[in-house]
Amino acid sequence: MNPHASAPASSLTPGPELSKLPERLARREATVGIIGLGYVGLPLAMAFCEEGVRVIGIDVSPRKIATLNAGKSDVEDIPSAQVAKHIDSKRFLVSADFAALAAADTISICVPTPLSKSRDPDMSYIVSALESILPHMRKGQLLVLESTTYPGTTREVMLPRIEERGFKVGVDVGLAFSPERIDPGNKKYGVRNTPKVVGGCTPFATEASGALYGLVCDHVVRVDGADTAEIVKLLENTFRAVNIGLVNEIAIVCAKLGIDVWQVVEAAATKPFGFMPFYPGPGLGGHCIPIDPLYLSWKLRTLNYNVRFIELADEVNRSMPDHVVTRVTDVLNERGKAVKGSRILLVGMAYKGGVGDLRESPALDVAEKLLDRGATLAFRDDHVGKVVLEHSGRELSRAEGWNGGFDLAVILTAHPGTDYRGLLETVPDILDTRNALRGQSGRAAVHRL
Repeated sequence: MNPHASAPASSLTPGPELSKLPERLARREATVGIIGLGYVGLPLAMAFCEEGVRVIGIDVSPRKIATLNAGKSDVEDIPSAQVAKHIDSKRFLVSADFAALAAADTISICVPTPLSKSRDPDMSYIVSALESILPHMRKGQLLVLESTTYPGTTREVMLPRIEERGFKVGVDVGLAFSPERIDPGNKKYGVRNTPKVVGGCTPFATEASGALYGLVCDHVVRVDGADTAEIVKLLENTFRAVNIGLVNEIAIVCAKLGIDVWQVVEAAATKPFGFMPFYPGPGLGGHCIPIDPLYLSWKLRTLNYNVRFIELADEVNRSMPDHVVTRVTDVLNERGKAVKGSRILLVGMAYKGGVGDLRESPALDVAEKLLDRGATLAFRDDHVGKVVLEHSGRELSRAEGWNGGFDLAVILTAHPGTDYRGLLETVPDILDTRNALRGQSGRAAVHRL
């Protein structure tokens, strides 16, 4: 047996308060608490409200609390009308006061889990949320961590702190992990039709968390324990990071060989078995894929094991902004221009198409590197109103149209519905890192990644 894997405490019998929870959930009599009302927590809250369940939402941002209480949504996938409906009906209570959670029967923790500056897991948001819950905790509650983290967090970080307060996990309260699987901007898959993985620190917690999410998810997948559920999410995003790293390196190879990488991937994808297409880009962005694999890598380093695929993929993916800058330099050189002094338009700054989220966006790294080389930059992104670069603090100017005397445009994010016709007719060169201009042509010379 793996000494680091969590073993379900099958000998523990839930106490009278906790044992009633699944039945109360089935009758929709339980109140659901959700901490963190961002891109994960707010859709989850709305899903429960739509099923007639009362939700207590907690967030530490006064701006967010005021926005939601005014019946407005700041999450692109959630319409304001839906928030307003449930605020008005009193089904959705929004507060910054953790004391409100004393009335909750379940508490789902949906807070950020970034990397520290040393690229180690930052547990501060999880610990802060838990420490804020504990003074108001009572017997019979179920706590579920949804924040992506390394295997062992629920059992090693949360469980001891709960039991230090005099609660016996598995008897007085339930504790489980259920990885979030929200994909911002995805119109096909949402809370209801995305299978939900749950794993408890005890078998009862697994079943209780399954009953909880079964109210809003069509398919609940129960696994042996919290550690297993934690590594499930890491495998999902490590799979993507490694394969994107592979195709990003193929893009660099193709650039050196003068081959169109997009045509290579599309032709390979015609094989009906043994191949799954992944696509290159200017780097990895967002809250999951660039970060989650490193949680697993960090955990294994504590056990004296180097996860080589993860480390190599991370190295390749983090090098892609440099590759983009190299391609920019090549394109400008062909026109007899240097990067220094050139006017460059960055088209799309969000980490993915269809959203306005800048977290970990490779476009920010590209911008920093071009500014360091003396370029004059502007950006165009209909989903993003303001861009302030994290490392230097410099703010980019916003271009309201395609015109502006630019020497080069670089497409870094391909937002659905973007009209590129004007761009193709107003700049001499476009570096397309997302294959957004496939099948389109105009006055501009189009260059590939």
